Amino acid sequence: MKRSSVGFLSVFLAFVVGSVVLFNSPAVFAAKPEKNVKAIKPVASFDVKKMADMSDFDPSNPITPSGDTIKIAVVAAFSGPSAYNGQIYYAMVQWVAHDINKRGGILVDGKKKLIEVIKADHQSKVDQCKKVTERMALQEKVHFFWGTDGSHFMKIINDTARKYKIIAINATCMSDDLQNATNFSPYAFHATFSTEMVARGMAYYYGQIRKKEKKFYILNQDYAFGRQFAEDFKKGLQEYHPQAQLVGEDFHKLFLTDYAPYLTKIQASGAEVIFTGDWLPDAGNLLKQARQMGIMLPFANVYVDEPNYLNETGVEGTKGLTNISAYYDSTPFFKTKEHIQMYTTWKQQQAKWKELPYSSIAFQHFTANAAAWVMTTYWAMSVLERAGSTDPDKIIKVWENDSFEYINGKVVKMRSCDHKAIMDLGVTEYVPPEQQKVSMNIEPFYWFKNASYTGPVYKVPAEKVLPWMDQNLDRCKGKNGWGE
Repeated sequence: MKRSSVGFLSVFLAFVVGSVVLFNSPAVFAAKPEKNVKAIKPVASFDVKKMADMSDFDPSNPITPSGDTIKIAVVAAFSGPSAYNGQIYYAMVQWVAHDINKRGGILVDGKKKLIEVIKADHQSKVDQCKKVTERMALQEKVHFFWGTDGSHFMKIINDTARKYKIIAINATCMSDDLQNATNFSPYAFHATFSTEMVARGMAYYYGQIRKKEKKFYILNQDYAFGRQFAEDFKKGLQEYHPQAQLVGEDFHKLFLTDYAPYLTKIQASGAEVIFTGDWLPDAGNLLKQARQMGIMLPFANVYVDEPNYLNETGVEGTKGLTNISAYYDSTPFFKTKEHIQMYTTWKQQQAKWKELPYSSIAFQHFTANAAAWVMTTYWAMSVLERAGSTDPDKIIKVWENDSFEYINGKVVKMRSCDHKAIMDLGVTEYVPPEQQKVSMNIEPFYWFKNASYTGPVYKVPAEKVLPWMDQNLDRCKGKNGWGE
């Protein structure tokens, strides 16, 4: 069914450098189904005042503790065609670890412990993923798995987590079937958005908010995620944009080098929008080749957002791209001085980095997808601290039905029956530099000079895109979309 997506950044933001374990008192949830996720009082949230001094953080030269530590295995590709994604994931988790470690660690099992982040390279190979997760469980004795670039790999991670009773944090993969009746594991938490949420959310934006384009062409990677993503978008169009017309649908193999046959068909189809779930490197290469062929149609996307590709493509080539994110909230982007402080901290620190990929423009602002990955990691560490133990059963008890507020004010909730995150989504249209001040509301009032980027952000309410729930899962039988 629904597979994963990996993706990468969409520089929109900068919030990170937040702090973890900064939570408020437990909230009292409404007895009836909530109408909006924002109505939920967060159980935990950031306290910017507790943020550590990050002036010595460099993702190329991480400070890694050893000994009696809290171990997080970042299971991802650190070699092969998807290695860039692993580099990004590792840096984001290291950021959280560095912050918490400089604050003295987390009190668990009666002792303050530092966080150790370990690279677990699955090389984009199924057999290797099985081997490396087994090694992480048996030899490294990790407390958390964190993944990954590919739902087929996330499934292996979850299976290993179930076998050895280790908490698995799904921070990036979208596939809904990871938490269905067949695959559900009490140790796995789908802490990001999921396939049906994203596809229906984009359909909601075009049908209920934008109300302009009606002709869509689907072009996705040819594997389970790409095909399910296409079906969910069609479902969303029927639900929220019934006037829309699907003028074509194609699927291409992963890591393709020539998209011309598909783009030629799109060019002749009369499409007004190309809908794609492609992730890197396909997402960037597809955009560049389309523009080289003179096809200037907007891409409705999740991962056509990597700043290096955007800047190489230029202002005109990136104008009108429509991106949906688990991090976007609303514009203007910065609403508090604390948020500005966080952003400034990241930006000043990034200017010191000398090694690629971290010294590149891709990391200049800190991105929307990356920000969501960092916030997810902080959320997990906040749960760990409140549990006061590395005992997975105690962690599960705290995380189920938990809610957490991101630094930008966005609130996410963990549905208890199937461990899926509920959240508002945000859609933005990329605009030229002179129009970016609608989102970048601090100097220099634009994100990039050489690329269109985040303009106005439109909120898709959580109740319109509640994550799919498998009613065949005993834990969820009879419950509504909010898990009640």
